[in-house]
Amino acid sequence: MGVTKVAYLGVGEREARGPEVPDWEPLCSDVEGIRSLEVRWIFAGSLPATMTGWIGRFPAETVTLTDAYLVNPPLPGLSVKVREGRALEVKVYHGSPGLIELPSRARGRLEAWQKWSFPCAPVGRGGGDPAGWRTVRKRRRISRFSRAGGRAGARDPGPGKKPECAVELAEFRALGEDWWTLGFEATGPPAALPGQLEAAAALVFSRALPGEVDLDMNGCMSYAQWLRR
Repeated sequence: MGVTKVAYLGVGEREARGPEVPDWEPLCSDVEGIRSLEVRWIFAGSLPATMTGWIGRFPAETVTLTDAYLVNPPLPGLSVKVREGRALEVKVYHGSPGLIELPSRARGRLEAWQKWSFPCAPVGRGGGDPAGWRTVRKRRRISRFSRAGGRAGARDPGPGKKPECAVELAEFRALGEDWWTLGFEATGPPAALPGQLEAAAALVFSRALPGEVDLDMNGCMSYAQWLRR
């Protein structure tokens, strides 16, 4: 099953969709960082067992980690988190090139991001969230796909150096509540990102979703957007 429609938006439409794009450049703008094209859906409640079975046909790595997200002060167009108390990750939103649509499968907003990572110390110690931060505990199942000859193929777990698309099915907990998410993240040279994500989506969605799961625009959001809800 292929991706039948990728709708690229005009300037006015982009402004009407997605988070605000910051009008400043990061201090480390001479460092390229990592460019990505992403789409994600987030839902309240426990991860359905049927989703685990649905994605289980692909090889994957499973990791458990804790992220602390900066939520106050609000920073439109910026996502700041400390991963596992060891790395400060800063992501800048570069707008949405449009929508990805797979009839009877999924519809979501594509988002372009750029990320930098720096060593750091934990943001707090002891119980509870530090002031201005939100702790999110995640269990992530990640499959990786590389495009070759116009089609994507699953490859061995673990990050690589070539363009790829990581597909993540994760369950997470924050503020005493359970949530789950499905996300696609293509990385590599900017020109290669749409093709990587679209090929991975065509392969993953070649099998119909479990009947109780609806991947539509209502659930489509980044972690940064979810934290502001």
